[in-house]
Amino acid sequence: MPQPLDLLIVPRWIIPVVPAGVVLEEHALAVHEGRIVALLPVAHCEDLQVRERCERPDHLLIPGLVNAHGHAAMTLLRGLADDLPLMTWLEQHIWPAERRHVNADFVATGTRLAIAEMLRGGTTCFADMYFYPAIAAQTAIDCGIRAQIAFPLLDHPIPGVPDCASGLQQGLQLHDELRHQSLVSLAFGPHAPYTVSDDNLLRIRTLADEVDLPIHMHVHESADEIAGSLQQYGERPLQRLQRLGLLGPRLQAVHMTQVDDSDLALLSRHDVQVVHCPQSNLKLASGFCPVQRLLQAGVNVALGTDGAASNNDLDLLDELRTAALLAKAVSGEPTALQAHKALHMATLAGACALGLEQQTGSLEPGKQADLTLIDLGDPLLQPVYDPLSHLLYSSNSRQVSDVWVAGRRRLSNGQLATDLLPADIHQQVANWAARIKKEDQPDES
Repeated sequence: MPQPLDLLIVPRWIIPVVPAGVVLEEHALAVHEGRIVALLPVAHCEDLQVRERCERPDHLLIPGLVNAHGHAAMTLLRGLADDLPLMTWLEQHIWPAERRHVNADFVATGTRLAIAEMLRGGTTCFADMYFYPAIAAQTAIDCGIRAQIAFPLLDHPIPGVPDCASGLQQGLQLHDELRHQSLVSLAFGPHAPYTVSDDNLLRIRTLADEVDLPIHMHVHESADEIAGSLQQYGERPLQRLQRLGLLGPRLQAVHMTQVDDSDLALLSRHDVQVVHCPQSNLKLASGFCPVQRLLQAGVNVALGTDGAASNNDLDLLDELRTAALLAKAVSGEPTALQAHKALHMATLAGACALGLEQQTGSLEPGKQADLTLIDLGDPLLQPVYDPLSHLLYSSNSRQVSDVWVAGRRRLSNGQLATDLLPADIHQQVANWAARIKKEDQPDES
């Protein structure tokens, strides 16, 4: 082990996620040059030379959380159109607002705001699917957070892209430009089966195979989507994607609230990645992802918040509690999605879904030091019988104290690093809110 080490973290508990079910006490984690180099008993640390020693006697150390689906810049649309069905919400409110307002500055401001929120909540890696992906990617790089950026692809014009062909061209060019970036990777982002034609989906599949990039897509989000596909194509969306050759380990199928036995067999047979977004699904009454059945069938299930316009926050710890409770209610089994499996969903399963399991998702030597410390000494959390149970059922983002991404501290004692938010960020957000409110929430008095 090199000495001096860059960082030694000494918490009360460590949950490394791998091996499964392990909770360590009286252990420390050593970091050097951005990577984890050792997990070792505190008694073996006395003679270690370290540049920084972080003592947190009441804290739990876990891998940084992985938010496997969202639309980061939609923080600027938070609360714009609530309590509506999915397609009403999209077609009558969100899509018109995006056509009026979304530009490069909107995405830069909204994405930076989202990153700040996620880091304060312990998220060190996120999957984004929104317009102006080059801006989102650069913002993630500037903020020092890990991200998968999916460049959006639809049959109709979207902000910054006149058609699907142009979106593909821009996305592949961005892939070339970011090829050597360590924190940001790219994915193809066809919006959903109902917004992308067979021809375009075939083109996306061919290109994804050529450049070995994942495909991030809303799939089986609502019953209306299934009914529309049956009417138009005579098959369920997942069957259509199979016919077009899109099912496979690189497909990140977001939502999957409508799953019958044939769907379950396809997901399992083709090793499709599923991303569960329970709170937005509940809010939009889209349905329930059968998480326990998926896990029992061997399907990898990750966790996402979705965008702040449909959630309305990016608190992955809160999302995790909802996922665990919902899994029990939907399956009728109080033992469904137990605490260790739930944390796995929000960490290593997310990393696996994004193809980043060799870099992040667990506290193993050699992996990037993406780390989150949570203060379980909060009086509202006492007593602590089981730190993992407390993490799942009692804590939230307010107890997150410290966060590192690739060994670089992004949150310290609850305070964001000074380079994350410009001094005028509140004014920037307020300016956007005033414009959006004036045009999209007219005074009806």
